[in-house]
Amino acid sequence: MARPTVKRARQLRRNMSAPERLLWQRLRQRPNGFKFRRQHPVGDYIVDFCCLSERFVIEVDGISHEMGSGPMQDDKRSRFLRENGFRVLRVAAARVMADADGTAEAIAARVASPLHRPADGPPPRTGEAR
Repeated sequence: MARPTVKRARQLRRNMSAPERLLWQRLRQRPNGFKFRRQHPVGDYIVDFCCLSERFVIEVDGISHEMGSGPMQDDKRSRFLRENGFRVLRVAAARVMADADGTAEAIAARVASPLHRPADGPPPRTGEAR
């Protein structure tokens, strides 16, 4: 028997929002060679999209994320994901609807070049060359 989060993830895959469907059409093509999953369980949460090899999560935020307790819930969720080694990118649903191709390209570029690469050590101080 499937865990409750797996069962819920399957339901969410069948009932994706319009922005999620548009973005999924692009991400499923493996931009820059990165494989994405949709509606993927991480702990007790189900993230919109996830590139497991890079531990990168994309959350598509509609207007409901800006109202009521939405921002607090999003912060709690993002904190949990970061504490568990994931980088989190929140994308406005309106941006996806306006330019799904550009949004997918920007996501692939962000996955490909993280801001900090721990294996490279700390960044050089101002004025120092590597």
